[in-house]
Amino acid sequence: MINKHQLDLSNIPEELQLIIELLKHEHLDRHLKDLEAFTDINWDAFIDLAIHHRIYPILYPKLKKMGEGIIPSLVLERFSYLYRRNTMKMLFLSSEMQQVSKLFLDNHIYLLFLKGPVLAQALYGDISLRTSRDLDVLIPIEKLDDAEQLLLAQGYEKEYEINKELNEWKWRHRHVNYYHPQKKITIEIHWRLNTGPAKEPNFNELWERRTQSTVPGHEVYMLNGEDLFLYLNIHGAQHGWSRLRWLFDIHQLMDKDLNWNRIYKRLKRFGYLQVGGQGLVLVSELFNRELSSEMKQYLVNNRSEKLAAKSIFYLESMINIYTLPVPENVMKYHKKYLTDLMSVEQRILFTLSLLYPYPDDVKILPLPKTLHFLYFPLRPFLWAWRKRRKHALS
Repeated sequence: MINKHQLDLSNIPEELQLIIELLKHEHLDRHLKDLEAFTDINWDAFIDLAIHHRIYPILYPKLKKMGEGIIPSLVLERFSYLYRRNTMKMLFLSSEMQQVSKLFLDNHIYLLFLKGPVLAQALYGDISLRTSRDLDVLIPIEKLDDAEQLLLAQGYEKEYEINKELNEWKWRHRHVNYYHPQKKITIEIHWRLNTGPAKEPNFNELWERRTQSTVPGHEVYMLNGEDLFLYLNIHGAQHGWSRLRWLFDIHQLMDKDLNWNRIYKRLKRFGYLQVGGQGLVLVSELFNRELSSEMKQYLVNNRSEKLAAKSIFYLESMINIYTLPVPENVMKYHKKYLTDLMSVEQRILFTLSLLYPYPDDVKILPLPKTLHFLYFPLRPFLWAWRKRRKHALS
């Protein structure tokens, strides 16, 4: 196991440290003395952090058992409301998930649900114990148009269009969103687990290894345990592990019967060994989770420990990379962090991908489709011109 206190948690808010302490222990009545050190808690900040980290469904049963003698009644009431609201939403999402699954399968579109109720059921055994904002579905890229027509016919509306002029959208993007204004549900249709040009398993591989969800109702399929470990680590790492829920998902997944040799081979094949190790180091340190000899042997190394230390930055304040505006210092840090996450091969592929034209190049210099090949040699000049123009405007 890594050396204790290797990660510097001194700048994490005390309220978040309390949340982490609560998450560590399944039976809090045996560890109440560990909580006595937290004497100056701002309970409003505690609630805000629990909401930000999407961890309140797990915390509420724990807080309820502790009682009003330790937790203020207003805090318990707030958590009770959040818990009940989330339960209703997850039941609603579960119903929609099964309808979409049936709709797609009946129309010969294979689909895998990446998160949502299937993940809550698989990891926590209860859909009410995890939050979900929308439904994330992975399908073969050649079925995108068919899936869109089915969703539009059901009342969903496409939230945005992807520019497809140069055909690079297939790897520079990974999903498109559809929103139902009456049901107020968003469905993200994915054709990749992560944005390119990084390598990843193709859909057929994932489908062959699929597992059926135990959520009652119509058959619903999801990633198997080893593929889920790959996906959850990629997703969490890309966001800097800025929400504890993503790390607690890994914590819960580690309790499942996983083949760590397969996980090692899969992560190595696609260049994510350092990312898988990062997740394990963070779970081990934050939640006092003992790592098995297999986990340490295959995944934990010096680089994964350094990446884990860099992600503590995202826990020191309530950071959301994809909610604008992002503070300049956070954006600068995140850009460097994403580069550090990459394997050598991924960095080479990413650098080469910058030479591939962008849709913005078409806006700057419109050319007929027959001359689109010219965007490749012109790419450096168009990039420089756009940068100079942006600088002049600013």
